[in-house]
Amino acid sequence: MKVAAAALLCIQIVTCSRILAFFPHVGKSHHDVYAPYLRHLAARGHEIIAVSHFPQEYTLTNITHISIEGSVTMASTGDISFKNVESVGSIVNAIMLSYMADDHCKSILPLPQVQELVNQKFDLVITELFNTDCFLGLLHILNAPFIYFSSSVLMPWANDRIGNPDNPSYIPNLFRSYGDKMAFDERLLNTVDTYVDKWIVYPLFYDLPGRLIASKHLQVTLPSLSDIAARGSLILVNSHFSLNKPRPLVPGVVEVAGIHIDRPPNKLSQDIEDYINGAEHGVIYFNMGSMIRSDTLPDDKREAFVQAFSELPQRVLWKWESDAMPGQPNNVKIAKWLPQFDILNHPNVRVFLAHGGLLGTIEAVHVGVPMIGIPMYGDQGTNMKMVESAGMAVILQYNDITKKNILKAIRTILDNPSYKENAERTSRAFRDRPMSPMDTAIYWTEYVIRHRGAPHMRTAGADLPLYQYLLLDVIAAVLTTMLIVIYIIYFLIRKLLSVIRGRVQAASEEKKQQ
Repeated sequence: MKVAAAALLCIQIVTCSRILAFFPHVGKSHHDVYAPYLRHLAARGHEIIAVSHFPQEYTLTNITHISIEGSVTMASTGDISFKNVESVGSIVNAIMLSYMADDHCKSILPLPQVQELVNQKFDLVITELFNTDCFLGLLHILNAPFIYFSSSVLMPWANDRIGNPDNPSYIPNLFRSYGDKMAFDERLLNTVDTYVDKWIVYPLFYDLPGRLIASKHLQVTLPSLSDIAARGSLILVNSHFSLNKPRPLVPGVVEVAGIHIDRPPNKLSQDIEDYINGAEHGVIYFNMGSMIRSDTLPDDKREAFVQAFSELPQRVLWKWESDAMPGQPNNVKIAKWLPQFDILNHPNVRVFLAHGGLLGTIEAVHVGVPMIGIPMYGDQGTNMKMVESAGMAVILQYNDITKKNILKAIRTILDNPSYKENAERTSRAFRDRPMSPMDTAIYWTEYVIRHRGAPHMRTAGADLPLYQYLLLDVIAAVLTTMLIVIYIIYFLIRKLLSVIRGRVQAASEEKKQQ
């Protein structure tokens, strides 16, 4: 019955299509963004062939999941230790991601279930826009319209492929922990990082090795990945101007932040519900995400949190991956897994202490809960900078974790009502849209299908050579013209002065002769 209803709905709106959804990155938080989107596409009657590391339980029969689980050896579900997470520079971060991409490409492309896709036909391909552009080689062979989905804000090299303006004077590189208002030194570093990523890192560490790997395993000669990438019709990006700050976007870039929040909060288990309800002074919710294990905190850092929490009247709900915590205070409850979105929606949660991952940050903004962020890697510093600038968060650097600084950060938020007020204000702005993030994503996906790739959405700027896009030829022509005019004026002035000087000398000599 559900399938029949979905098919009828699909016929009414757009021809039901066969869609390949190819999400090769092993990060669980990435897939958490895409899975609800695919379920909604399937609910509208489209036939979905989903390729990912995370087999899902779908109720609709028109979703086929092709599992690549286990093909990539990488911690992805909460197995990363704090000692393995180090703060690295922006450019180094981008290069490290390229090595991860090579590992994905070499492991996944040879899989029989992936090779079999080459001979199939699809009306649309949806692929992840992150670090695995080698899989664009597969899209080149399939020769179907394709769109990108970015689970983060846009990577530095993503804008150029669709002609989206990217001004580093106020648009931070996602690997830099900057906001949209930067001092001179920040703008300098942001500019250098952005263009090094675009013009050096991507061509040398992504495009070239990715093309070679894809050509080898797909047994074809491929053009540059940049050329293939430029054929993309649309980018769905997990951002929104109320959170990530306003920036110009071409029609081919659509913001859908919050798309993973596709349901109302569920009822909490009785023990968690009772624990939160029984907190007279509220609850601090502490979760470092799905990747990093809190129980690997160095002893001095863990002890700092334990001592700080023990002095608070609030209760603490802490995602802790072991059965026991050394020195666990009476006001701290630990659990190996916690339903984050449902907990954040409880009105007695006062503060969200987290690493600044984008999904958790979006959930805090959606609900209106102030944050304390301990950014560890990737885009987390930038995410926290954005909510800090909104007045709803405090940043606590990992190297600054002490009992004193933890208490200072918590009391700053609890003792200052403006943080809660700003969180609620940001939440209202974030949720106030003409269409939900999911409906927006579905509409534009089907728009591309209806218009067979929607080439009319592509700005001419995406196809201009760099010297034309930056107006270097125009600037050169203007400067050359100005130099010629200046030279002519200089020449005429010299000529005029020479004539005047000659006449003065002639008059002087004539006067002497008299």
